[in-house]
Amino acid sequence: MTIRQSRKDGGTVLLGIPSDRNSTFLRGPALAPPRIREALFGDSSNLFSESGIDLHKPRMLEDRGDLATDRREAITAAVADLLTEGKRVLSIGGDHSITYPILRAYAEKMGPLSILHLDAHPDLYDVFAGNRFSHACPFARVMEEGLAGRLVQVGIRAATDHQRDQMKKYGVEVIYMKDWQTASLPALSAPLYVSLDLDVLDPAFAPGVSHHEPGGFSTRELLSLIDSIAVPIVGADVVEYNPLRDPTGITAMAAAKLAKEIAAKMIASKA
Repeated sequence: MTIRQSRKDGGTVLLGIPSDRNSTFLRGPALAPPRIREALFGDSSNLFSESGIDLHKPRMLEDRGDLATDRREAITAAVADLLTEGKRVLSIGGDHSITYPILRAYAEKMGPLSILHLDAHPDLYDVFAGNRFSHACPFARVMEEGLAGRLVQVGIRAATDHQRDQMKKYGVEVIYMKDWQTASLPALSAPLYVSLDLDVLDPAFAPGVSHHEPGGFSTRELLSLIDSIAVPIVGADVVEYNPLRDPTGITAMAAAKLAKEIAAKMIASKA
């Protein structure tokens, strides 16, 4: 693991997981962590959250760099080590397949979690393109292994018949994007893990993703949703940024902004 921008003794750590071996359609998310980190720590913005938390202060956000390997067992082991230290882990991917090994570590330490999954896609395929560990499958693996006591999905707008069947099978709570204007975030349970796929945003706000799915959240709507979370967040990931589709860096800045605000919520809830 490479250490960059280290802030020792922080309760919340940033961990890059550069993986896209399980991506379909396009590669590129493996290149994401350094670009998100550059946007987060760069001079064009600052590390104050909208709630006033300064992530630059000691004991706030400690950057543990990027994993040197994306093997599932290595991801689980690295996250487990951080949890043993008493840390809360904010992971930056990487494609969505990294969420499954991360949650295996969390479940081993904390038992089944509640998960808030923000995405255009349910990622509940049992198998996709012959791969059970595809980025289209992580929540099928999570639910079949009992790693989550509750899964709430918000922003969904590309669910197939098979995935709708999987939702019923696993008792997934879903708020489709078409219903968001008349719906609201349900009361969430603690401890909560947040998994944020950047394609939950409308591609007008985040073009730097592999799968453009129009009709999603604006950046402000998503920030407001995150701000409304009223239970402690013990871990989170921000995934599916593809720098190869983001020549101006606008999606990197959106990813960094969302990561900053999630980190601030994690820090505030731990305090």
